[in-house]
Amino acid sequence: MAGHTDNAVVIQAPMSLVWEMTNDVASWPQLFSEYAAAEILGHDGDKITFRLTMHPDEEGRVWSWVSERTPDPVTREVRAHRIETGPFEYMNIFWEYREVPEGVRMRWVQDFHMKPQAPADDDGMTAHLNHNTAIQMERIKGLVEKAAVALQGAE
Repeated sequence: MAGHTDNAVVIQAPMSLVWEMTNDVASWPQLFSEYAAAEILGHDGDKITFRLTMHPDEEGRVWSWVSERTPDPVTREVRAHRIETGPFEYMNIFWEYREVPEGVRMRWVQDFHMKPQAPADDDGMTAHLNHNTAIQMERIKGLVEKAAVALQGAE
């Protein structure tokens, strides 16, 4: 058994802006409400290795992990996985960007399996991720669309 999520949002902004803003890992603490810090650990070609640190949870715990992320600007797809998996046996994330009449459809697919001692099982984490992903996607949509309006006004 494994966990799986598949969520998408349409952002009314040019592909170049959506791609640039959502792939700037160093800026993720401003883009995502859940991250307190993003530390770039290294680059290897297009692959970036980084540490994400979340804000403390309700019980004061701070979660942090290292991931690798490889964006492909030609296909407008990104593949990522956790190196330090924490409560996960594994966590793989696929990002897909597609132009649609309303803007850019950004899709995140997460495949994972929780460790037996994790604070949640696969079903619990799936529910949590689906809930939180909707929140984060709406936040990102708002921030990117606001940036797109500002860029249009500057032209």
